[in-house]
This record gives sequence, structure tokens and C-alpha cells, in this order.
Amino acid sequence: MSQLDEMKANYQLDCKGLACPLPIVRTKKAMNGLAEGQVIEVQATDKGSLADFQSWARTVGHHYLGTVQQGDILKHYLRKLSSGETGDSADFAITISNEELEQLLTDGSSGLVLLDVREPAEYAFGHINGAVSLPLGELEQRVGELDQAQTIYVICRSGVRSSLACKLLNSKGMEKVVNVLPGMSGWQGTTI
Repeated sequence: MSQLDEMKANYQLDCKGLACPLPIVRTKKAMNGLAEGQVIEVQATDKGSLADFQSWARTVGHHYLGTVQQGDILKHYLRKLSSGETGDSADFAITISNEELEQLLTDGSSGLVLLDVREPAEYAFGHINGAVSLPLGELEQRVGELDQAQTIYVICRSGVRSSLACKLLNSKGMEKVVNVLPGMSGWQGTTI
């Protein structure tokens, strides 16, 4: 069973049997009830819904994570935009570029941890090989799972959540923390 098969969303919306524009209309209404950063799974049978959801998410600013097809059902995953992700909030002082991180990984640098603080659904749709998934919302409770002796490179979609994670880790006494910019939205290396 793959990570995509085990993926959990915060909310499921049944739009099976509906044609455009109803899946988008119902999703928009459901998104209004979600908290920032939560993930919705929209189940649809309209084959055109794939392009519809990609375009709609891009237009309104939510993150289209991907689609899984199971028989005739398309399961679309979208993440509600967080207000903190708008604008340039990736302001943690110690940063590294995606290209520099890729070089470190290619060189096989030891003593580093790549920490992916995106939501599990985002991680499941593609992540850097070896990245540890620890969503930002769980980080404070699970910080003890990280080794302070290693340098922790923190990545998210755009650098904003990873910046917040770096600040949190610093406040917990971790000094070897680096924010990866621009994050997965600009990652050109391989993913699994």
C-alpha cells in the first residue's frame, strides 16, 4: 500500500455524479468551513474536474496537491491557504537555496537531517528522498524526536512554514537549523 492510498484528509466532500461547475461550487463552500492549512479530499466522477480544480486552486490561491484515480472516482486533494503564507514571511536568518541543498544531498553530506514540515497529503504527493515528514502543527510536541547534534534543513512548499519551524526549533535550543528557500514549489531535483 502506497502513501497515497493511506492519505488522510481533514474533510471529505462527495461530488460524484456532478458536472461542472457544481464540484467547484461545493468545494468553495466547503473550503470556507476549513481551518487554514487543512486538506480537503473532493471525490468526483467528472473527468473534466481535474483541470477545473487545478485552475481554480491556482486562481484563488489554495494549493492543489494532486489527484488519485480509483476506478471511475477522482480524488482531488487541496490545501486551504494559510494567511501567513501570503506575502514574504520567510524571514529566518539562516537560509540555503534549493540548489545548495541538492548539492549537499548529492555529495552525501553526513550529519544532516532534511525535515519536511508540510502536511502529510503534500508530502505524499512528492517529497525529497530521505526527508523526514513532521508537519508544522505537530513540531512543538515532537521536537524531542530530532537530534540536536545534526544540522536540520527545514523545507516546506514556499519557505514560510519552514521559517516558522526554524524559529520554533531555535526557541527549543536547537542552533543548527537552516531554512531551505524557495522550498518544494521551486525544487528542480528528483522527488519520490
